[in-house]
Amino acid sequence: MRKQNSRRYAATSSLLAAVLVGLVAAATALAAAPQTTSPPTLEGGPYRQGTTIRAGNGLWANNPTSFSYRWQRCDAAGIGCGNIGGATANTYRLAQADVGRTVRVLVTARNADGASTANSKPGPVVADNTAPSATAPPTISGSAAVGEELTANDGTWTGAPDRYAYQWQQCDAAGSACAAVAGATGKIYGVRSADQGRTLRVAVTAVNPKGRTTAVSTQTGIVRGAGSGGGTAVSITNVSLPDRLVISAVTFTPNAIRNRSDAVTMRVRVSDTRGRLVSGALVLAAGIPFGRVTTMPETATNASGIATLSFQPTVRLPIRGGNAVQFFLRARKAGDNVLAGVSSRRLVQVRIIPG
Repeated sequence: MRKQNSRRYAATSSLLAAVLVGLVAAATALAAAPQTTSPPTLEGGPYRQGTTIRAGNGLWANNPTSFSYRWQRCDAAGIGCGNIGGATANTYRLAQADVGRTVRVLVTARNADGASTANSKPGPVVADNTAPSATAPPTISGSAAVGEELTANDGTWTGAPDRYAYQWQQCDAAGSACAAVAGATGKIYGVRSADQGRTLRVAVTAVNPKGRTTAVSTQTGIVRGAGSGGGTAVSITNVSLPDRLVISAVTFTPNAIRNRSDAVTMRVRVSDTRGRLVSGALVLAAGIPFGRVTTMPETATNASGIATLSFQPTVRLPIRGGNAVQFFLRARKAGDNVLAGVSSRRLVQVRIIPG
């Protein structure tokens, strides 16, 4: 009898222990702070000053009992975010300070066991509540010569445009009597033989949800024939902001490094953003990494806008096929800060072909 009672007691104890373990496990599982399973969202729009948008909580595990909000302002790329003072409600009215930037919301979910925070993705760039307005006109970069390419630079605008449209124009030599070039509506324009002896402009139209506005660039220099350029450059003293220098072409003679004993000649052509060749611009060329070619002195461009420099490979340069040497190029105006003013920079390379 005593043995039976002992067995019953042991069995009962084991059962109670199992129940207690189960209860503890269940309680532990229940004692957990909320965890996001789908991030918060931004709802509403359009994204322009004065519009009210709303935070979507997202989806959460572990049964949140309440939510709180913190709105943040970020840059146009959606990074560099910081809290917006007083913006802690479920909704937020886009302000003037948000124009040209993005916003996101942080949602904090709480229950009796704790709290967790998750953020939404940034919304679209916030537009002004007015049509765009140009504060600096468009410009053109590249060389105004037949066969070359020109590039439209958008200029500076208020109103946070969300897209731009382009129309290239052909004008007379003075930049007047302009007419739209049929089909020339891209950011890049290939200069044609019909443009020779004339000038070019580009009309840039900025668009946001409230409207569109067009601004026109100044004219390029007179379009030259293909391969021309002798003695036609303007002096560097005639180049000033908002115009800038452009390293518009680089050639090597020979066109590849073949050994360490032959010098290589580099010719660097410098223009400005109006397409004019520039004389007197100071050109620096440096091999990367340093020490694999000989050092070249800073050299001024000539009356054709060309700076001629020469270098030789050093013993530190492996002469192996399939490799290349890169060069950092800089063109500047004497007296300007080397990183400011009208200066320009570019990376180029020349191949290594043993021979």
